[in-house]
Amino acid sequence: MKIKIPELLCPAGDLQRLKVAVDFGADAVYIAGEEFGMRTAAAKFNMEDIIEGVKFAHSHGVLVYVTCNTVPHDDEMERLPEFLSFLNTSGVDAIIASDIGTISLIKKYAPNCKIHISVQSGVVNSATATEFYKMGAKRVVLARELSLEEIKHIRDNTPSDLEIEAFVHGAMCVSFSARCLLSSYMTGRDANRGDCAQPCRWSYSLMEEKRPGQYYDITETNKGTYILNANDMCMAQYLDRIAAAGVDSIKIEGRAKTDYYVAVTANAYRGALDSMKDCEGNWQVPDWVIDELNKISHRTYSTGFYLGTPQNAQTYENAGYIRDYFIAAVVTGYEDGCVKATLKNKFSRGAILDCLEAGSKPFNIKADTILDKNGNEIESARSPMMTVKIPFEREIKKGSMLRIKAEG
Repeated sequence: MKIKIPELLCPAGDLQRLKVAVDFGADAVYIAGEEFGMRTAAAKFNMEDIIEGVKFAHSHGVLVYVTCNTVPHDDEMERLPEFLSFLNTSGVDAIIASDIGTISLIKKYAPNCKIHISVQSGVVNSATATEFYKMGAKRVVLARELSLEEIKHIRDNTPSDLEIEAFVHGAMCVSFSARCLLSSYMTGRDANRGDCAQPCRWSYSLMEEKRPGQYYDITETNKGTYILNANDMCMAQYLDRIAAAGVDSIKIEGRAKTDYYVAVTANAYRGALDSMKDCEGNWQVPDWVIDELNKISHRTYSTGFYLGTPQNAQTYENAGYIRDYFIAAVVTGYEDGCVKATLKNKFSRGAILDCLEAGSKPFNIKADTILDKNGNEIESARSPMMTVKIPFEREIKKGSMLRIKAEG
């Protein structure tokens, strides 16, 4: 029996990242306007951008979902109908929401848009999923605290035309499905309205009541401990099991991440899903997919709750990222047997450049010769945004990224 391939849903924090997600293999993208989304730092789509983004995505057969998944107060609710009316006429395919009042307004002011229930709603059982369906939901995004067996049970006990979406990659929140009060308590920034200060990533020490100002390390290191720090999720090796559980759409976290992150994750998961198309069992993720996901900035990976009680779910020593690769240049064209590229980081003659090209397995280019824009040989490329040319036997797609491994 062939595996049903889920939709690949990718993040886009702005118009540029939307286009990257589309180019590198997304079936759908999720974005936010300037209000009502859960990532204030990533909400960079004004109305003109949304219209352009929808037009670009639809021209490539890609769907667009807009997040309205904050917990809005009354002053925000007064502004919501105007935004929803705009989305209704802009061609947006679905709106992601968690608040019941917001859902009621979507039905009234944006009837052309499907309703997707956000992970913020904490759906962990079939009864809740079914009630949202009765309220008009086309899809539920399941809470991240579910196992594959529980997801399968929800699928088997909900209407067949109710779609199920689940996160498979990206940063995890230590609180239940990202519903957290810690940021509000410590900084006044409301995590449930898109303004989380991420105090779960901070280092903590112990202070005894009668010894103010004296901080005691909780662990063996001298840097304190990151007792709330959750590892990142990566389920690339288990996509067949996720599909078998009945998940219709797999979601990558990261609207606040870079266009490089979007390109790598979209291309890797696209490659993984495509490798499943003719598989009738015993599927294994291609090795290059896992290699790629290790080339982006990430914390230690975990499978979260999918395989049961979380194992290796937290790192207590630090909250830092693993960064092994960086972008050397971005391809802008092909001319006279040379790849043309805009420099992002310096590299020298003889460097091995790892090429990330949409729709293909990554491959290497050795920069035995580097030319400036006038065709003169240079020993190294160092000036940001300069144009360089590298002889290569074939054209490489515009927008491809040339990477170099970090030293040490």
